[in-house]
Amino acid sequence: MKIIKSSKALYDELNSLKINGKSIGFVPTMGYLHEGHIELIKQARVQNDIVVLSIFVNPLQFGPNEDFDTYPRDIDRDESIAVESGVDFLFYPSVDEMYPSKPTVTAVVNDKTNVLCGKMRPGHFDGVVTVVTKLFNIVQPQRAYFGLKDAQQVAVIHSLISDFNFPIELVEVPTVREKDGLAKSSRNVFLDANERIEAVEISRSLNMAKNMIDNGQYNTSVIKDEINKSLNKTSGKIDYVEIYSYPELKEINHIEGKFIIAIALKFSKARLIDNLIYSLN
Repeated sequence: MKIIKSSKALYDELNSLKINGKSIGFVPTMGYLHEGHIELIKQARVQNDIVVLSIFVNPLQFGPNEDFDTYPRDIDRDESIAVESGVDFLFYPSVDEMYPSKPTVTAVVNDKTNVLCGKMRPGHFDGVVTVVTKLFNIVQPQRAYFGLKDAQQVAVIHSLISDFNFPIELVEVPTVREKDGLAKSSRNVFLDANERIEAVEISRSLNMAKNMIDNGQYNTSVIKDEINKSLNKTSGKIDYVEIYSYPELKEINHIEGKFIIAIALKFSKARLIDNLIYSLN
């Protein structure tokens, strides 16, 4: 595995490989890799000749009172995981490398961000699409891999690729979970022992909602009320419980077509998100 910190150096390396007909799979991350990231890398490894992993904690997607400074980082551990997972190039730029001066031009998301995490974090997805646009231009992959745990981000990246005509296939990878159902997340390390036990209620409530729908309950208000009752048993604070069409992310009152049930639950030092994307035949 080759570690590269310069955008130009990475571009030059990959360009020579593409000239020789090699396909590039790209996995953008903020590091502190876990099994969810490893699954992205595995899929990229199977589908491409070359796998590029980026690790960059992007300051543009953090608000003034969010956890940019305390976001977990461990580059030595990440390097080991990347090597073991079959990464060919690890792109590990500094903030100065990605933003050598205050950006004159940034991207703005006009739809799909006034709900869920976007509603709670104004400007967050503007920062996401700005850095992803830069990374796409540097790497120029054939395929890019994103996890469905952050389904709103996947929906936004879909629009970014479509609206800006990126010749990139977006590969959606299902959420990777712990044995008890908790979605893998870099922020799980901030849960205390009791919160870790309680956090399983998130996935349990999603499964409960699926069972309700499978048994004929299509009223979204009723389903959300039951999820809220379950989550209120924990010490966490509910940020949202929502049901929307997917990937449009429009509010629905009656279950139909493809939809997402999304949850955000905030514990003392960690805000966890999870979702269920489902489709009625």
